[in-house]
Amino acid sequence: MTAPYYDVDARPILRAGGEPFSAIMAAVNALAPGQSLRLLATFKPIPLFQVLGNLGFEASAREIGAGDWEVIFTPVGGEPDAAAASEPGKAGSADEIWPEPVAEIDNRDLEPPEPMVKTLEGLEALSPGQTLAALLPREPVFLFEELEARGHRWRGALEPEGHYRVVIRRG
Repeated sequence: MTAPYYDVDARPILRAGGEPFSAIMAAVNALAPGQSLRLLATFKPIPLFQVLGNLGFEASAREIGAGDWEVIFTPVGGEPDAAAASEPGKAGSADEIWPEPVAEIDNRDLEPPEPMVKTLEGLEALSPGQTLAALLPREPVFLFEELEARGHRWRGALEPEGHYRVVIRRG
């Protein structure tokens, strides 16, 4: 018999303007072996697919109405899929070598949508394969969607100081 889902409803946190990442990661750490995580969110959390994919989870998402999403993260065991690691938006394997960023921009003091606009402008100035690092005031969910649509790859993390640092490789 499989364990029931471990439920995380991030919608109240998101609607209050908060960041649910730490609550989600705490839930991941509390999972029983083989147990899946069920996440409820106010948007399709594409960046989280990458993060949990790197931890060995497969995502299954469906819209449940009113713009809300249910995502089931199921452990798949073994190493992350090498083919998936080469897709746009995927971080790739930990041993993959990326070039040092050509530039680093600090967008932490800008109001939306300026952090995304400035980051995309900086990225457009690069040649394919070059990287750009950007400091952002929060996890750039809409930027990730745009990067994926444009065929770029990224790696990012919430820094201990509370801002988000993303390194983007131009596709």
